[in-house]
Amino acid sequence: MTQPMQATAPIEFSGSAATATPHFPAQTRGVIRADVLTQLAAVCASSTDAAALAEGGRDWWPLSLSWALRNETSALPGVVCRPLNTSEVSAVMCICHKENIPVTPAGGRSGVTGASIPLYGGVLLDLTSLQGITSVDAASGIVEVLPGTFGPDMESELNSQHKLTVGHYPQSFDISTVGGWIACRGAGQFSTRYGKIEDMVVGLEVVLADGTVVLTGGAPAAAAGPDLTEVFLGSEGTLGVITRAWLRAHPLPEFRATAAYRFPTFTQGIEACRQLIRAGATPAVLRLYDGSESKRSHEGDGTQATLLVLDEGNEQLVRATMQVVQQYATSNDAIDADVALVDKWLSHRNDTSALQSLTKKGFVVDTIEVAAPWSQLMQVNDAVVQAILQVPHARSATCHLSHSYLDGACVYFTFAATPPAEEFEKTYVALWDAAQRAALQAGANLSHHHGVGLNRNRFMTEALGTGMKVLQSLKTTLDPNNILNPGKMGLSTGSNDAALWPMR
Repeated sequence: MTQPMQATAPIEFSGSAATATPHFPAQTRGVIRADVLTQLAAVCASSTDAAALAEGGRDWWPLSLSWALRNETSALPGVVCRPLNTSEVSAVMCICHKENIPVTPAGGRSGVTGASIPLYGGVLLDLTSLQGITSVDAASGIVEVLPGTFGPDMESELNSQHKLTVGHYPQSFDISTVGGWIACRGAGQFSTRYGKIEDMVVGLEVVLADGTVVLTGGAPAAAAGPDLTEVFLGSEGTLGVITRAWLRAHPLPEFRATAAYRFPTFTQGIEACRQLIRAGATPAVLRLYDGSESKRSHEGDGTQATLLVLDEGNEQLVRATMQVVQQYATSNDAIDADVALVDKWLSHRNDTSALQSLTKKGFVVDTIEVAAPWSQLMQVNDAVVQAILQVPHARSATCHLSHSYLDGACVYFTFAATPPAEEFEKTYVALWDAAQRAALQAGANLSHHHGVGLNRNRFMTEALGTGMKVLQSLKTTLDPNNILNPGKMGLSTGSNDAALWPMR
């Protein structure tokens, strides 16, 4: 039997995983009695090995990377449990519900907001042993897949054996899992053609906090009340544990076309994207970079914006789409750029090495992705860039448009700063405070696809308003003991979690 893929460590510890200490202090609520550890071990493979706990206690949140350079993990679970099926997940949840033990579900742990950090200790529920495609309805294009399945494995099997693709390609594709995509409501780089992950989910199997197994969705365009699938999409393990998903798949594309353009201004590039999307064109990739990002990554002169376009599928439809793209690019004063830029981007699009390298050099570096209506995109861009650059020690703030829809688009900001070592975390928090609040005030949402996790906790009430009470009510109903991923998504834990982070 092939060994299941495991999470990819975000960065090496400065010492060793076995000796790493937790950045967040241990919480008494997450302490597990010896007899309960024995019960859990009887259900599924479990580990209290020091190195396993340290690796399970972190994800790809940039602050986690910086802490690792001090030989710190983010937090330490009491045990890592690795169930093999839904029944074992249910049994673990039954035990933890009865004993009031926190449970943090995790897959590839590729998230960048601290969503899978076991903030209160307890059980780190590693779902990466639940792997594989279990059935394919080729006629309907519906794929049944387990949550711990990594992106490359799923697509390889679908492509080679069924001539299908789900079409979900996040930057973390190589190191992330299907369950993680759904839990954080992720978006892939081909989303303008295939949609975000919520557009791909037909139905879910979910284990609730008390071990109850529920099924959601399943029928096309059902109208039997609210779609309960939506309750768990983007819930980041706070409302239930996803143990199975049914996803929409498309015929493997028969044809691909690419193009690249230069615009005199970022504003003109955004207008071209708006017009072509509103006209009905949906190229798989439509990525527009401002002058600074164009110069850094796409051979620009620092003033012009660069648009990379790729489409795939039926040849006639692709050619028609690319003609529409050409029409609106030209009418907004674009000139053709070297199409090889698209191939260059494709070859490096999943590279995550820069984050580790810059962190080791002392840079505070991160990205913030938000979405807004077309009418407000430029004011969001201007407000966020200006807010970032006003933070002490900030060095750069750049933007690109990465996912487009009929009513708006996602803009993606990258920032960097070089503070003194002792001000690293303070600067990180200040940059996020400035950028996120500027985005919200300018008309953007809180997150487009990276989710909330721990990093965006403090903005949730501001973003949702009175809707936060509805979300809290759902949490209280589905998880009355508050054991599922506590301390995330701005949800109350009934304890003084606000003092854990950010430290003031």
